[in-house]
Amino acid sequence: MKVYFETLGCPKNFYDTQTAAGILENSGHVITDSPEEADAIVVNTCGFINDAKKESIEAVFDMARYKENGVKLIVSGCLAKRYSEELFEEMPEVDAFIGVNDYDLLPSLLNSSERSVNVSECSQTELPAMERKIDGRITTATIKIAEGCNNRCAYCIIPYIRGSYRSKRIENVIAEAETLAQSGCRELILIAQDTTYYGMDLYGKYMLPELLRKLCRIDGIHWIRLMYCYEDRITDELIETIREEDKICNYIDIPIQHASDNVLRNMRRRSTKESIEKTLDKLRDRISDIHIRTTLITGFPGETEEDFDILYDFVQEQRFARLGVFPYSQEEGTPAGEMENQVDEEIRAVRADDIMRMQLDISFENNRQKIGSVMEVIVDEIDEDGSFIGRTRYDAPEIDNSVIFTSSRKLEPGDFVNVRILDAFDYDLTGEEEI
Repeated sequence: MKVYFETLGCPKNFYDTQTAAGILENSGHVITDSPEEADAIVVNTCGFINDAKKESIEAVFDMARYKENGVKLIVSGCLAKRYSEELFEEMPEVDAFIGVNDYDLLPSLLNSSERSVNVSECSQTELPAMERKIDGRITTATIKIAEGCNNRCAYCIIPYIRGSYRSKRIENVIAEAETLAQSGCRELILIAQDTTYYGMDLYGKYMLPELLRKLCRIDGIHWIRLMYCYEDRITDELIETIREEDKICNYIDIPIQHASDNVLRNMRRRSTKESIEKTLDKLRDRISDIHIRTTLITGFPGETEEDFDILYDFVQEQRFARLGVFPYSQEEGTPAGEMENQVDEEIRAVRADDIMRMQLDISFENNRQKIGSVMEVIVDEIDEDGSFIGRTRYDAPEIDNSVIFTSSRKLEPGDFVNVRILDAFDYDLTGEEEI
């Protein structure tokens, strides 16, 4: 069969799609990039927050129009895991539902004529190595080093969907990275629900620094990027590893969520405002050009004006290089969803907008300081007008800043070039290649 995947949500979902596509190809099926050509469609859904759930449901109904061509429709991922029974009743268009732990069932489901729900609880004690389908030459790739989460943040449904934390063995991560490097990958992005907890379940200690050092020895890999790091697990050893290893980007993603101790406590986070400040100070002291990305939640239940003022002042003081803000999403099945003192949705959104407007100015000021400097840039794509779009080592793909630049040479995606920065905008830089 020809199978088309429609994927929504975070990088972890796209990784799951590549794994599922690998399973199907190894079973003799063909992956197509066109739903019009498909014999079966798999919609890999997100179920993290309300907006993501709505987007996933709309995508399912959009793909359902191909049913008139005799296409089999399968829904997978977080939404399917979370609401499989309800969706089975409400979406007769869908032939099968599978959870986040059940992609190995896809080959048999494609041959089945029965409607079914196939959602199991995770019984894994470690994340196994599985072959992924990578289309063409890939220059930037994620590697999922662990799955699940042992943190029980009050607002988050992920541990209930994806299960407890389980690391992938170091040798399997290295083998996967070596395969990617041989296929032309130049940038590795490490992902998990909590990358800093890596190895504790398998080895009894935090193993991220050791994993990073081994990844740095792989020929062909030029940049290694860290996402989803918990503040309280950023150890001195990890900081020193980032500082000492040239391949590790001086960029770290630390989703702190808030800065008010009252809100952090209600969120069931282990951090405090003081601990966050100490970690940020230590990173900046030891790695002079470190670019810190964070994400925040506004309007968490019980967040007062005073709590928000603490967060606002904190962002103004810290001047994060990269920052995203999400209004709190009340999710059923989470402790926060049952809390009293839910903040009005409009207030949640207004508070998020207030911080993002401030961050717009901070980002512009940070970018202006780069004018005149020469920065290493990876080419991501070639624009229609012949210019190039890329990123510095301080920017993750699709979520951070871009560099739009010109060059007299013929460049290809994955090339690294030195670019002199000529101008700066809120979230982008412009320049020309320094020959």
